[in-house]
Amino acid sequence: MSSTLTRRLRVAAIRFLNPAPLMWDFEHPPLNAELAQRYEIQWMLPSQCADELADGSADIGLVPIAALATTRGLRILPGCTIASKGKVRSLLLVRRAEQSLQKLRSVAVDTASRTTIAYARILFHKWGNAEIPFIPMAADLDAMLDQADAAVLIGDPALMALEERANRFERTGEELIYHDLAEEWKVLTGLPFVSAVWGIASSSPLDEQICRDFIQSRNHGLHNIDALVSHWSRQLPLPEGTIRSYLTTNIHYVLDAECVEGMRGFFRMAEETGVLPEYDLQMSALAK
Repeated sequence: MSSTLTRRLRVAAIRFLNPAPLMWDFEHPPLNAELAQRYEIQWMLPSQCADELADGSADIGLVPIAALATTRGLRILPGCTIASKGKVRSLLLVRRAEQSLQKLRSVAVDTASRTTIAYARILFHKWGNAEIPFIPMAADLDAMLDQADAAVLIGDPALMALEERANRFERTGEELIYHDLAEEWKVLTGLPFVSAVWGIASSSPLDEQICRDFIQSRNHGLHNIDALVSHWSRQLPLPEGTIRSYLTTNIHYVLDAECVEGMRGFFRMAEETGVLPEYDLQMSALAK
């Protein structure tokens, strides 16, 4: 391991609500100026982060875990994750009430996260509807349900769809069922729903300082929830209570042993169902 960085590391990051605690030190004093000397932050969609690592445009990225099975040589920075051990609220499958899961004929999917789509495909195998086609679309629930029997919404659009649930029913009179995908996963498998980890390219330098920087940023973010709630309540049409509950209850940010086991279960089931190629999450993938 090198103890001295000779250039700034390029970090592929996501400007959604759920990674906000992870990014605290990179965006706030007193440490943001110091970190800016070591890291260059590039903002993008979750699905783009793995591509940036794969083509060498980024050194570190917040990657959907499915990318570990499709992008060679990625290591995992220890300590941080975006996961849920129960209901998450920001990963939804929305369907019309009169159509059962087994009889849905198509699903419109927001392509912002490849991992969520992989989880959804595994769940449809479990639900007995393995061949259902997924139609990529922008995250607009009304438009998605105009084109398909159900819709997968991810991230902030999912949170807003839940807030608008009563208004939509009043406006359309259409009864919808809102499935929380993390909760469905937990019920079916007993495992946490792990969405993303910090990945680092095999060619990029790594030392203990990098690991400390990212873990410390997460810790400081979790100690500044009030400030994050205040900021994001101005960015999104969501009540402060919804944002606070989401950041403190729905999302789990520590890559603990339970989450590692959840990742192993995901990769095992993804291979069994043909959703992803074989991938054995060895401890060597967890960067030391």
